[in-house]
Amino acid sequence: MSERKTREELKRERASKKRQQKTPAKLWIKRIILSVLAIGLAGFLFGVGLFVYYASSAPELNDELLKDPISAEFYDKNGELFATIGTENRKYVEYKDIPQDLVDAILATEDVRFFQHFGVDVWRTMGAVLANFRDGFGAQGGSTITQQVVKNSFLSNDKALKRKAQEAWLSIQLEQQYEKEEIFEMYFNKILMSGRIYGFATAAEYFFGKELSELELDEMALLAGMPQSPNRYNPFKNPERAQQRRDLVLDLMVQHEKITPEEAAAAKEIDVTTRLVPEEDRESVAGSQYDAFLDVVLNELEENGDGELLSEGIKVYTTLDPDAQTVVENVMNNAANFPTETIQSGVAVIDTKTGAIRAIGGGRNYGERGYNFADDLKTRSPGSTMKPLLDYGPAIEYLNWSTGQSIVDEKITYTGTNQPISNWDNKYLGKMTIREALYTSRNVPAVKTLQEVGTDQAKQFVSKLGIQAKNVYESDAIGGGDITLTPIQMAASYAAFGNNGVYNDPHAVKEIIYRDGSKKSYDNESVVAMADSTAYMVTDILRDVLSNKPGASGSRANVSGLDIAGKSGTTNYSSEDFEKYDLPSSAVPDSWFAGYTTNYSIAIWSGYKDHKEPITTWEERWLPQYLFKSIMSQISANVETPRFSKPSSVVEATIEVGTDPLKIASEYTPDELKSTELFVKGTEPTEVSDKYKKLELDPPSNLQAVPNEVGGLVDLMWDYTPPTIENSDSNDGENQQTVPISFEVTMTVDGGETIVFEPTESKHVTIPNLEYGKNYTFSVVAISDDVRSEPASTSIVLEDPIEEPTIEDPNIDDGDSEDGEDGEDGDWNDEGNNGDNNENDGGNNDGSTEGSDGGNEGEGANQPTNPTPPSKPGRGNNNNN
Repeated sequence: MSERKTREELKRERASKKRQQKTPAKLWIKRIILSVLAIGLAGFLFGVGLFVYYASSAPELNDELLKDPISAEFYDKNGELFATIGTENRKYVEYKDIPQDLVDAILATEDVRFFQHFGVDVWRTMGAVLANFRDGFGAQGGSTITQQVVKNSFLSNDKALKRKAQEAWLSIQLEQQYEKEEIFEMYFNKILMSGRIYGFATAAEYFFGKELSELELDEMALLAGMPQSPNRYNPFKNPERAQQRRDLVLDLMVQHEKITPEEAAAAKEIDVTTRLVPEEDRESVAGSQYDAFLDVVLNELEENGDGELLSEGIKVYTTLDPDAQTVVENVMNNAANFPTETIQSGVAVIDTKTGAIRAIGGGRNYGERGYNFADDLKTRSPGSTMKPLLDYGPAIEYLNWSTGQSIVDEKITYTGTNQPISNWDNKYLGKMTIREALYTSRNVPAVKTLQEVGTDQAKQFVSKLGIQAKNVYESDAIGGGDITLTPIQMAASYAAFGNNGVYNDPHAVKEIIYRDGSKKSYDNESVVAMADSTAYMVTDILRDVLSNKPGASGSRANVSGLDIAGKSGTTNYSSEDFEKYDLPSSAVPDSWFAGYTTNYSIAIWSGYKDHKEPITTWEERWLPQYLFKSIMSQISANVETPRFSKPSSVVEATIEVGTDPLKIASEYTPDELKSTELFVKGTEPTEVSDKYKKLELDPPSNLQAVPNEVGGLVDLMWDYTPPTIENSDSNDGENQQTVPISFEVTMTVDGGETIVFEPTESKHVTIPNLEYGKNYTFSVVAISDDVRSEPASTSIVLEDPIEEPTIEDPNIDDGDSEDGEDGEDGDWNDEGNNGDNNENDGGNNDGSTEGSDGGNEGEGANQPTNPTPPSKPGRGNNNNN
């Protein structure tokens, strides 16, 4: 029997087991810590080694490259150089001449510890590392002013480890070889400020017309904030953004105790636009023969985060077509093309298939003046050019509407309001197809169509066309809501209709090549925005806009020989604007035209820079169409332009307009109601309309031929009641309309050749130049277009007048009356036989009827001519058939 363990022994045994259990855990913790330290040390040593390796291949510092920006080069679509930007637009200033407030503003914004660090700001770098760890490598930079000078002078702009290592190494070297003030001076004079403006002194003169010593605090703060995004904060183009950035710089200056809160508050009270050089005094900056296009390129570089590369000697390959650009500039710079001296226009020419921007018209006689009407026009409404994009395109896409879909143009109001929707002519035309509604630009059908589609689906449709609408309202259906477009975006959106429904973002840059030979491609993804059937059906309607059809709204833009589709548009002032600016009733603020072929899509805006200055004449309204015609005709000359091709997903059918649902037109459908329309295959109607029957006309009734009291004339009279049919154009509730009838009158003489008189709408005519003793047969047929009734006929023989016998008075010598000179009847008889009533005086005076049977000109009785109004009837025999 084993001994029982004491309580103390058991206690010690349990403690021992616990110690044995804890030992492995502590051991693993120690091992992990040691491993981490070892890995960290190894990583550190590896990093040091890699840093040394990269640093060893860094370029040498070069005094010339440090102080002068390296010119950037721009090439057109053919690879030909067309612009160079660099040192030619720079005013150099020494550090001692820079105002201290400007130095403080720059340091507070860009590098507050500039005078303390050794070229690399460790604390800022650690913050950047944490941001990159959290958001991904390259999410945030930690570059100091020294590093920016190095990068802009020697290195490419990528965020690879090699470039960052070389940048840090060269920055440390730079700090050892140059004084802080010298480094700041380098930065101050070579930094890109905006577009083609380098250095703060150049920018001060360009934007404010001042020397550095003349700048106020608010102006210095604005300049200090620009290098982060030069074109975005350009006060000429974006004064609101520039002012927001300026105020942030002022806050940073307060935070770092460079100025007082009171000084910042006073500076913030100043409106940026009041400080800028007036537009009429702004100087054009040289450097490109194609300034408007180059400005678009610079904006695109900045939007893609590459704006600061311009001072690094990059080569930019663009989509510019120099021939098209030359055409646009020649048209824009010709004063004869514009109805007033101050009206402006913005033009965008885009490749229909790719979205590549080929030419830009930034304004009349455009220089680097700050406002590009093709790219910066972001606050103007598009008017009726929105109708294909927001209304009819979605209706065809989502509702399978055909181009013959019926819609009623009638008086309505916007949903939930009492505000009426009016058309441009203040009329309502009743039932019509959406084809007619669109090419004649009726507003009511457009709003009704958007209501049928729904704003959510309409918003979805335009989003695939590059139009990001925050909200869509019913007023957007006619381009008067919240959606605004630039000519560049409008041209790109319309291009999708001409590209089988495929949308491409508009772009001006193809590729960048850095100084070290590395490349960055600007890839543009194509998006299937709609079915090819939708694209073609909208295009086919928009062809009619440029046609000679009644009411076509864009016929002045048509170019003979080119298959073009397009849409015009105008916008309206609000009632408040009319009252506020005392505008005439004809005033509108904007006029648009967007059109495309299979090669080019062009959008043009016209108006005045000041929104309250109105367009008041039709010549001003039509200006975009005239410019479109001129530009499109010239850039398309000697270039093959294929016609739009109908896809297999679309079929044609001749429908009867107004049927609901649509039906095939019958052979009896009136021509004006027959329309050949397009349908998505499988949705075309098959039922034939039976609304209209074969038109049958009754013959005239009560036909009478009555001799006129004037000899040789017959009055022909009859009765007729026209039939009625369905009224195809009724807008007032009348469903029946009377068929228009005319009458054809024919005549035969003694059964001979038929003589046909001109048709008449009257029911009585007078037939002249008839001969006595002949049998005349008259026939009357009722006619409506190509439908004829059976004839009604009647015959008549004109009798000679009856001679009453003369009773001789035995008391009178009859010798006096032998010649019949005193015989009244003898005179009537002679007149009757001599044919003195004939229109032609060539008849025989002896009463002979020789030659009268053939109606030969100049002999006997003349052949009857066209009917004349009736006179009183005379004597004769009348036979009705």
